[in-house]
Amino acid sequence: MDVERYRRSSYDIWQQMAAGWDSRRDWMWSVSRQVSEWMVARLDPRPGQTILELAAGTGETGFAAASRLGDDGRLIATDFAPQMVEAAQRRADELGLSNVEFRVMDAERMDLDDDTVDGVLCRWGYMLMAEPAAALSETRRVLRDGGRLALSVWGAAEHNPWAALGRRALEVRGHMRKPEPGDPGIFALGNEERLREVVAGAGFGSVEIAPVEVEYRFEDFEAYWRFLRELAGAVEMAIRELSDDERAEARGLIEQDVEPFRAGDGYVMPGMALNAVAS
Repeated sequence: MDVERYRRSSYDIWQQMAAGWDSRRDWMWSVSRQVSEWMVARLDPRPGQTILELAAGTGETGFAAASRLGDDGRLIATDFAPQMVEAAQRRADELGLSNVEFRVMDAERMDLDDDTVDGVLCRWGYMLMAEPAAALSETRRVLRDGGRLALSVWGAAEHNPWAALGRRALEVRGHMRKPEPGDPGIFALGNEERLREVVAGAGFGSVEIAPVEVEYRFEDFEAYWRFLRELAGAVEMAIRELSDDERAEARGLIEQDVEPFRAGDGYVMPGMALNAVAS
């Protein structure tokens, strides 16, 4: 894999996805709330602490932690995509949060001194990074002694049809490259053994992992297709490059694949995240 090319592509993808994640934030929070609340509960932020959020996206996970920090505490909300940071900052202003600092920052190359934060949050970020081991080592570096990391990644593809089916239809037609072992991607850290290995390898002495189930509900296929087009990152970038005929074919294949998850007029699709806390 060409690491720098991947980084540029990932940056472009998440810049373009920011508008969709911003407009659909309430729906995404309804799906992800139990994942984020588990993370914040296990991190257990206290008044006066400094908490860092990596790959914050539109910010909801970090905002749940900010409410625990008090006026003397601080959340540093970061993402490598400026459009995501701007979306998060707008939401913080709406919520009246005054203890949040926003930064555009690459988790693999943090512009922070050693031993400067009490806790780190990262929901669905490390798996998409070009070098997650480097990002986790940076995380360990900036954490103070006794500090904790709470993270979430997606489990294996078979536990997440909401994500796997759209990719599969594109991969079988050659519109997306099937990831090689070790490549970044939505399922890159979906094996508990692999996740534990990469976190422990960054210098964390204690790693606890727990599966957290989620549920994606779509009122009809159009809603699922809209999800793929507005929120699904690399899948949308691949769909965007197709001709009209190829796009129509891909849509038809995906509609067939999701039929087993039909519930009435809509669809209910399970998902499973792997959450971890490390110190």
